[in-house]
Amino acid sequence: MNNHDQVTQLFEASIRSKQAAKNVLSEPIVKAVETMVTALRANHKILSCGNGGSAADAQHFAAELVCRFERERPGLAAIALTTDTSALTAISNDYRFEQIFAKQINALGQAGDVLLAISTSGNSANVIRAIEAAHDKNMHTVALTGRDGGKIASLLKDKDIEIRVPSDSTARIQEVHLLSIHCLCHLIDDVLFG
Repeated sequence: MNNHDQVTQLFEASIRSKQAAKNVLSEPIVKAVETMVTALRANHKILSCGNGGSAADAQHFAAELVCRFERERPGLAAIALTTDTSALTAISNDYRFEQIFAKQINALGQAGDVLLAISTSGNSANVIRAIEAAHDKNMHTVALTGRDGGKIASLLKDKDIEIRVPSDSTARIQEVHLLSIHCLCHLIDDVLFG
């Protein structure tokens, strides 16, 4: 198979994964927007976290809210817990890597805030600790996962929301996570600013 055929095949795989996800994810995305809008209207914030590509997605989401998405509007309160290298390295060094997000949530999170927790496998130890810390703070969690939801799926409480991509491919899960993040941003703007 030549390189052009491989590119075509990858595009087709991505399209299939999005087609498979659209009906499954519509309802949890809408519920996540409702939870996030309720928090933002009450002057709460959204904290986001993840590892690797999911860290980039967490930062992307926060940037879209703080700056703007597709329309001019006031900034919205969002913080990516993946960006403060001093905090990340200090927590990793003085405690454990599994605590890098939980310690920040303990310091910055408040009841009524929302955690956007991103893990393609649903098994990232530091994201799991973040969700536990969010629960301790009476925060809601929106989890972006894939595969079978991993350990995160069983950790979520009734008011939490899981947006689980129906795929076993990390690349396809990440592609649908990005589209889901854009759906969240679009709908948050639409609900808050018409």
